[in-house]
Amino acid sequence: MHAKDILIDAYDRIQEEVHAAVEGLGPDDLNARPSTDANSITWLVWHLTRVQDDHIADAFALDQVWLTRDWHKTFGLDLPRHDTGYGHSSAKVAKVRVDSGELLTGYYDAVHEQTLGALRGLAAKDLERIVDERWDPPVSLGVRLVSVLSDDLEHVGQAAYVRGLLQSR
Repeated sequence: MHAKDILIDAYDRIQEEVHAAVEGLGPDDLNARPSTDANSITWLVWHLTRVQDDHIADAFALDQVWLTRDWHKTFGLDLPRHDTGYGHSSAKVAKVRVDSGELLTGYYDAVHEQTLGALRGLAAKDLERIVDERWDPPVSLGVRLVSVLSDDLEHVGQAAYVRGLLQSR
């Protein structure tokens, strides 16, 4: 198995977990926050998708799906167009709301499609390419891809946990 096949499998798992966290929930549950400063399922899935969109687009010199396919307009959030949710205050988390899970999974699926397209074209040597020199040591493509995976899996796990909390009421 090649490294790109492992990465594709891992990103496919994120997609499965995103759908599982959102499936069958209405807006009240999607937007519910277990406590005043906690993140909702909506915010968690939106944020992990924005980060994947932003980081994969940057690493592969692609356009962000959020911007080029008008997802920022479809969501209609009262946030800057390039916002990914990083460092959001509780007040900003509260601004990220949806009327349906299909909006969240639709955006995620579009980002996932672009991610897989980029991954399918990878050669092993590509993983060594430096994609971010702002860090010491500079970040390679392989490290960036694993970083996005880790972040996405953490957030989708949090979304699943929030779902469990809501369903246990």
